[in-house]
Amino acid sequence: MRKMDNRSDFLQRLGPDMSIEVFDHLDDPSDLVRASSVSNSWHRFVIENGLCKQLCLKMFPEISGDTHVIEVTSMVEHTTYNNVTEPAKLSVDDSSEWERLKRDHRAYAFLARGLSPFMRKDCILEPISASSTDNYPDESIQNTLEPRDRVENMASYWSSKGESDCNIPETLMYKLVANLCVVTEIHVQPFRAYFQYGSPIYSSKAVRFRMGYPRRPLEFDYDIRDALLEAHEWVDDEFIWIYTSPEFPMAQENCLQEFKLPEPVICIGGILQVELLGRVQRQELDGLYYICVSHVQVVGRPLLPPFDIEVDDASGSCTLKYIPEKPSSKSLTESPEREAGTPSRLRTFTERLMQLFGNGNVAGNDESDEEPSA
Repeated sequence: MRKMDNRSDFLQRLGPDMSIEVFDHLDDPSDLVRASSVSNSWHRFVIENGLCKQLCLKMFPEISGDTHVIEVTSMVEHTTYNNVTEPAKLSVDDSSEWERLKRDHRAYAFLARGLSPFMRKDCILEPISASSTDNYPDESIQNTLEPRDRVENMASYWSSKGESDCNIPETLMYKLVANLCVVTEIHVQPFRAYFQYGSPIYSSKAVRFRMGYPRRPLEFDYDIRDALLEAHEWVDDEFIWIYTSPEFPMAQENCLQEFKLPEPVICIGGILQVELLGRVQRQELDGLYYICVSHVQVVGRPLLPPFDIEVDDASGSCTLKYIPEKPSSKSLTESPEREAGTPSRLRTFTERLMQLFGNGNVAGNDESDEEPSA
């Protein structure tokens, strides 16, 4: 961390309120990380004023609830940095409050850099299991990833086994595209059996959603996965659920029904379970109740590829990891829109301020410096 002459330090000249106004114009979390590396005074100023937290919540207001803030803070308490250097410790007598502020700084800096800036409606990566399937593989849960209910003139849907009791539930389980996603909505479309008399709709009475992570890694090849899908061997005991939604009534309508969660949920572990509660429609052929689903969507913001979550089931802690070796179209030290060689917004702002005060250059990290720490 480099020292800066106080005569060149606009924090000293402008004062805290105006300096915060200047930093509030930054829209790239990497610029705030660079700012905290300019000098000891800038390092302390960025952390004490929670600037990374403010930027993260400005970028992603859906994680602004108090519950989520606590969850985010504890989640990265033991953040793992690969090929990243931590900021220098300022003194040996740091208070517990200062340690908490530094932990929040790291947490929100990494979240702001790691979460996708865009909402996605395709946050499901692959199906894990269904509690039952009537005719596997023709009526497999795999079909629920297809937006259309007909493909090449063939019906595309998942169907449960038939039951004489209309209260027996079913579950569909999916792996999301990242081990951490901020989920805001889940969409489910019941299937209309257009090939049966009267075109009945086999909806459930209600739906409920659970999110969590597996007790053991879900690493298996496609042959094993298909065997597990057919055998319906995944059970609740193999997962730890950290969120359960309220029940939402489902309409007996052939449309993509949108269920907005009461507040955005941070799904740590990347596993979603759709609970289909109660049965509405009997099949005329056998008099049994079925539930059929043609499509499921998850709307949310996943972690970008260079980031990942590792869950330690023994301790219950989670580690947010940054792995720059993973492929990425743009370096996360740059905003997505920034062209190569273009100065960062932080450097541009600071140069202008220094010029106003009669100083030509910025004292601090150059764009060519190594990856700053969060």
